[in-house]
Formats: sequence, C-alpha cells, structure tokens
Amino acid sequence: MTPALPPVASFQELDLPAPLLNTLARQGLSTPSAIQAATLPDSLTGRDVLGRSQTGSGKTLAFGLPLLARLRGGSARSRHPRALVLAPTRELAQQVTDSLAPYARSVGVRLATVVGGMSLSRQARSLHQGVELVVATPGRLRDLIERGDCMLDEVGAAVLDEADQMCDMGFMPQVTAILRQIPADGQRMLFSATLDRNVDALVRRFLQDPVVHSVDPSAGAVTTMEHHLLQVSAGDKKATATRIAARDGQVIMFLDTKRAVDAMVEHLLANGVRAGRLHGGRSQPQRTRTLRQFKEGEVTALVATNVAARGIHVGGLDLVVNIDPPADHKDYLHRGGRTARAGESGSVVTLVLPHQNREMSRMMDHARIDAKVTQVRPDDAELARLTGARTPSGVPVRMPAADAASPAPRAARGRRRPRR
Repeated sequence: MTPALPPVASFQELDLPAPLLNTLARQGLSTPSAIQAATLPDSLTGRDVLGRSQTGSGKTLAFGLPLLARLRGGSARSRHPRALVLAPTRELAQQVTDSLAPYARSVGVRLATVVGGMSLSRQARSLHQGVELVVATPGRLRDLIERGDCMLDEVGAAVLDEADQMCDMGFMPQVTAILRQIPADGQRMLFSATLDRNVDALVRRFLQDPVVHSVDPSAGAVTTMEHHLLQVSAGDKKATATRIAARDGQVIMFLDTKRAVDAMVEHLLANGVRAGRLHGGRSQPQRTRTLRQFKEGEVTALVATNVAARGIHVGGLDLVVNIDPPADHKDYLHRGGRTARAGESGSVVTLVLPHQNREMSRMMDHARIDAKVTQVRPDDAELARLTGARTPSGVPVRMPAADAASPAPRAARGRRRPRR
C-alpha cells in the first residue's frame, strides 16, 4: 500500500490552478479543514481516496477542488460527462452544486445537477449540450442512462458523497450498477461519516489501493455539540415541542412520518410559529422554496423527516430537536449534524417518552455520546434554559402558498425504487 502524503497547512501549498486559489481567497478561505488538509495532497495526484469525517467538516471542497483541477481545460462531448458526484438526497446534491459553482466558473467547468422531482427533459437537454461535471442522485441518473441521455464511458473521476447514507437508503444496487459503467482506470473518491459493512464492500470492489484518511477516529459526535435527553410524558410531548418551536431563534425538528410533519406544521402555524415542512411527499420546487425560506429566516421552525438529515447547512443554527427519536445511532448523528458545523456550537435535544428511555440509553452508548438526562414539563424553567422554549403568541400565521401541504406527485406514487 502506497503511504499517504503529509497534510498541508494552507491551500497555497497545494498544486491548485491559480483561478481556484483566487476563488478560495475571495471566499475567505486560506486554511483547509482537517479532512481537506489530509486528503487534498493525495487526491490531487489522482489517487483513490477513502475519507471519513463528521458532517459539516468540509468534504465538498475536499473532493470538489481535485475534480475541478482535473477537469480544467477540457470539454465534454454531448451526453458524455467527464466526472461524476453521487449524493444520497436531492438537497445534498443541490448543496454540492451550489458550493462548487463559483469554483467551477473560475476554471470554465460546466456543472449539471441531476435529481428527482425536477424536469427530466430539462436535465436531459443539459446533458445533451455537454457538461463536464454531473452531480446526481442515483435514481434519476439511472433514469437518464436508461433513456440514453447520459453515458459514463468517459468519466475519469467519480465521487461517492455520504456513501453510508446511500447504502442505508437502499441505493446500493443502483450505485453498484452506475460504478460498473465507469472506466476502471479512473479515480474514485469515497467520503463517509461511517465505514460499515456495506461501505467496505464498495471500497473493496471499486477503489484501487486507496489512501485512507480518518479525521475523527471515534466517529462520534462533534465536541462543540451538547446532547440532552428530555424525559416527557406522552400528554406533555406536543406542548413541549410547541414551546421549543416558539423560541427566539431557528430550529430544525425531526418527526418519523410525513403525516406527523404535516400535522405538527399546521399546529405550529395555528399557534403563531412560522413553521415550514420538509419531507419526501413534497415536490422538489416546494422543498427548495421551503429551504430558502428557512435559510433567509422567513421560516423559523423547519419540521422534517429524515430527508433533511443530510445536505442542509444553515449557518449559525444552534438547535436540533428530535420530537421522535431516530431509529438508530447513525440517524441520530446525521440529524444532529445540522448544528455545530465547522466549529460552531449547538445542541441536540431529544424528547423521550417513558417507554423509550432504555432504547435511547443504548443508542447513546453506540454513538459514544454522554447525554444529559432531564425530566421536564412544558412550563419548566429548565426547558427554557436548555432550549429557549417560550409560550407561542397564539396568533395564527399564514406562510406563502409554496408551503401549503400537498400530496406526492401522481407519478411518484407506488414507485418501488428509492427516488431521492
């Protein structure tokens, strides 16, 4: 196994094209994050890279800069992209595109985002015009490949972003089928918060002599994040969540089902909280508008299913609330990863019913988290101290029509393949 190159202390030490260095400077970036400092020296030489780091650690530039450096100066043929990034959710794919766009412009690289919920024909037209870099979710990319609108035989570099989440969401067969169509002598980069059995299978099958970088060996929680298990009674749970949502500041709140999210949002709006919903039953334009409303502060409480557990970054967000506890410790870590990003501080609060205490204790052990346990009622001073909870105004608010509840598009119902 070829040893890894030493990490760098600044972007200037790297063999990056001048336009990329200039764009980094304009973005106010001079010092790479830990995962960037570790992986960039190797990835820029064309080596296969396996990177593990917590969410919010700067993985997008860790793979994006070497991709763009590689693509600079070349032109893609119609329907034949030269590089590919696969992401598990539409939101994460769009975030990758948005993050890389100014860097891509600086080196003349054309980008296309290929995700479900958006116009298939428009995405096909973009590919026909020729793009160097495609950022895609697996389901929609397979659709375009099957239609003959995208061919992967000229892809020289491929990235799997959040590989563990793609495996957890059932995309393993699609990801495998896609990677089989990419030339075997190309570069592969795989980034993941955890390296479980499914991810290991992808590494062994598709990466050649990869250099491995793990900048958070514990794979546990961010050290700037506080964790609280708030024990509540079933009768107090909704009122507790409502008072937290009414805090002076933004919050992301997670529930298990689309129906529960819709019901909570209607309840919060009726009680004076500017709430928005995010789940798989919403069209992609609705999801995009709701995210924009949240990032701009028009929505203060974003209520979501696990669709929001990856790919959402809102600067300064300091609170995530699990109204319904997550299914496992990995979901817990990724939900919590919406706060305390890039060195900021934040708190993750989970409302725990009496029958859930034992399971939550086991989950915290698996996640290697020392959570503080507190029994609360809706009007407790301790709840207000921990979360900023307060009494909502009670004056109903109306959000723009874009956030009205709507069923899934007819074409999306009954699909068996996961479509994100």
